[in-house]
Amino acid sequence: MTSPDRNAALTIAVVYPDLLGTYGDGGNGLVLARRAAWRGIDVELLQADSDRPLPAADLYCMGGGEDGPQVRAATALRDDGTLVAAVDRGAVVLGVCAGYQLLGRSFPDSADRPHDGLGLLDITTRKGSGTRAVGELVGDVTGESPSLPDGRPLPRLTGFENHGGVTTVGAGSTPLARVLRGVGNGGGDGTEGAWNGRVMGCYLHGPVLARNTTLADLLLGWAVSSGTSVEPLLPLDDSEEMALRTERLAAIEAHRPSGWVRRFRGLRL
Repeated sequence: MTSPDRNAALTIAVVYPDLLGTYGDGGNGLVLARRAAWRGIDVELLQADSDRPLPAADLYCMGGGEDGPQVRAATALRDDGTLVAAVDRGAVVLGVCAGYQLLGRSFPDSADRPHDGLGLLDITTRKGSGTRAVGELVGDVTGESPSLPDGRPLPRLTGFENHGGVTTVGAGSTPLARVLRGVGNGGGDGTEGAWNGRVMGCYLHGPVLARNTTLADLLLGWAVSSGTSVEPLLPLDDSEEMALRTERLAAIEAHRPSGWVRRFRGLRL
């Protein structure tokens, strides 16, 4: 694995927003770019559409999409080969929902036919037979979850899930969190998401990195570090982000909309 060249800008690529942009997960790339820039890190944010070769990057973000575009995205990424080669060189990847599923070994289409994924995570996904998983998702990390660059564990994860897939995590990957509220992977073991090396996937929309800024810093820490060592990042003033996060988690616990949601509902959009 080669080390990042920190004389060059940190490159973040939002993968196929034309296919995997249904749920606003492209915001994850923006969150990463802003948090890097606020720390004085030179950063370039790329919107990598599916009609051209995938660019080289240090960190890739893939979002959610519908069944047909998900199949097209997986086929294009397999044929292109850049993403798998980049992971071999040490690149960081975050996949959400459809992006999470296609990082695995296989996933279903709308007719429940299996399609090959990229094999970057040891997960398989099938269509669920019950009610679609829609709603707030909250999960606690475990001792097997990755730690922040300064050694602290990730705090509780929060997001919004909207999927009909059931994902099983194999022995070659590790669940990201244990579900406290919601469905998550849905395989019956109470887990959410998966990770292996510098590849991570989950069902958390929101976008997830806006709702969990410490998770964004974990990915940034991986991306700017050389080899297997991860150096702590400069601290940021996240008081506003933490206040919104605290309010949202309290509202979820109380089974009511947060004040922020109530205020947005009063706007004319």
